[in-house]
Amino acid sequence: MGGYLTIIMTNSSTYFSHLRELVAMELREEQEAYRRSLEAKGATLTGAIREPSCRYPVRLGHNAVNPMGQIVVDLRYEVEEDEVELDFEPGKPVTLFYLRDGGGNDACVPVPHQGYVETVGEGLMSISLPSRAALQSLRDLGERHLLGVQLGVDNTSFRVMQEALSTAEHKEDERFVRLREVLLGNAKPSFRSLPRLSFPWLNASQNDAIQKVVEAQEVAIIHGPPGTGKTTTLVEAVIETLERESQVLVCAPSNAAVDWISTQLQRRGVNVLRVGNPLRMSDEMLECNYERRYSSHPEYHELWNIRRTLAQGVKGEQAHRLRNRQTELEIKINADLFNEARVVSCTLIGAAYRLMDRRRFSTLFIDEAAQAMEPACWAAILKADRVVMGGDHQQLPPTVKSLEAVKGGLAQTLMQKVAGLHPQCVNLLTVQYRMNEDIMSFSSQWFYHGRLQAANEAAHRQISPLDTPLTWIDTSELSGTLDTADDRDEGAEARTRTGSISNSQEARLVIHTLRDYIEMLSPQKIESERVDFGIITPYRGQARLIRRLLKMQHYFRKLRRHITVGTVDGFQGQERDVIVISLVRDNAEGNIGFLRDLRRMNVAITRARMKLIIVGNASTLSRHRFYRALAEHFRQHGEFITLPPQP
Repeated sequence: MGGYLTIIMTNSSTYFSHLRELVAMELREEQEAYRRSLEAKGATLTGAIREPSCRYPVRLGHNAVNPMGQIVVDLRYEVEEDEVELDFEPGKPVTLFYLRDGGGNDACVPVPHQGYVETVGEGLMSISLPSRAALQSLRDLGERHLLGVQLGVDNTSFRVMQEALSTAEHKEDERFVRLREVLLGNAKPSFRSLPRLSFPWLNASQNDAIQKVVEAQEVAIIHGPPGTGKTTTLVEAVIETLERESQVLVCAPSNAAVDWISTQLQRRGVNVLRVGNPLRMSDEMLECNYERRYSSHPEYHELWNIRRTLAQGVKGEQAHRLRNRQTELEIKINADLFNEARVVSCTLIGAAYRLMDRRRFSTLFIDEAAQAMEPACWAAILKADRVVMGGDHQQLPPTVKSLEAVKGGLAQTLMQKVAGLHPQCVNLLTVQYRMNEDIMSFSSQWFYHGRLQAANEAAHRQISPLDTPLTWIDTSELSGTLDTADDRDEGAEARTRTGSISNSQEARLVIHTLRDYIEMLSPQKIESERVDFGIITPYRGQARLIRRLLKMQHYFRKLRRHITVGTVDGFQGQERDVIVISLVRDNAEGNIGFLRDLRRMNVAITRARMKLIIVGNASTLSRHRFYRALAEHFRQHGEFITLPPQP
């Protein structure tokens, strides 16, 4: 294989070198953004900070030891009535900071101990720390200064990605080289011919996707638009693959996504071994967790006794014999757990854990592959002979903060690249089970070449036979006529104190529209039929404002459990009977900001089952052809209501 390998390694070397540069750019941007954020806080801080990525001040509370043996400390903080949407999530890194004299122009001083979020609640966050010394250091500082907590930079993930890219570039295993070159477009994918599979409970496109998965020798892609049963199909593909292979690896970019598909597999009776920190997993996954199963192994009690005896300081021949037995038991318990599992699941970064060293799998499944940065995918691909990706690259992409890295291609996913290079590897799921067909059809035409069709049980679903599934409330004539607290010269838009954008007149109109719609249906119908509502907006500032307005109105108090308010990103993967979208942007220049990312809007307009209401300024938005076409779709298939000017 020498000549072939030498030729392709030249191409691979350039490719992976470029990816490593992009990862380095992203790391530098995160580090610089963190530095700028601390400097800005130190220069301007006059009171509490309630940003999505920061809380100040915080008070140190109770501390304990978690099941991993790490020190965990509670951080308490005041909660405002209109609390902002948090970026803090279990597993994310955090750093603490303080001000030397509590304010003024001093820079914030970071505490040199990185922690990780364990849990987040209302007014309470718990974080793990590296040592008791770190906890004592914090307590000493807390006696002299007010402390704050801010999201940190996850250096570990960047290191894992860099190492994975370097290994992928230089690895010479023949099977891996073949897979790598297919993924990079330097070789054609191959397929074997197998008897036709048929699962009566799946539709034709889902059956085709599973057929493609079992026949692919290097790569297959299950492209699942909103509501088409992508996870259901992927789970079935895993189970069918296990008819031919003893074990597979299942990964996703986030713990939540790993837990979701692992839970579905577990419910189907598959033995899943979930690798990762148990405190970052769902409760249902804990019984599948590696650490939990390790401590439940029949021979763990003997191992625990040996560790306790060694800790008491025994020496000589007895200590030598015990250490040998300890190593023997550790190897045996580990081997038993992995050998018994049919599915090993973890995050993409988690595939690089030491626990996974020397593990090899015939097939890797990556769920939500369209939200995963490519370098993270390679950390898992190194473990496999072939890869199956599931996702939708027409929905939310991975988060990349460096504009230079975005320009260099870091926001483009491996799934997206492979779909373009090898369309023969892709199966589009074409039947959706979520939306009324009028809600679905615009997304189908714009993003999926008109190939989606609504299942019979979804096509004509409506809350009321007298209602239309689509309503656009156009605020063009209202622009600038209602006061907003921070409007200045920006029409009805305003920057919030967290840097987001809000539109108070539109927020009030959203609340008014929601109340009118509930009255039309009747609150009794909402309660009896459990109708649920989602209010979606691209901007955190607007979501925060709408939540505050909802809380201020006594009318919604009994219905609050039926109503969810959030950003587009927060609604990915969710659905509601009724969706109200507040598009916020309202200016004479037609500036729509990151609403230009149409994948974000694809997510927003495909969350509704039976009713989609858009509230927005059509004049501002229609400068862009997507929103012009969307408004026309509402005119043709629903209601388009232009509100008259205010007197």
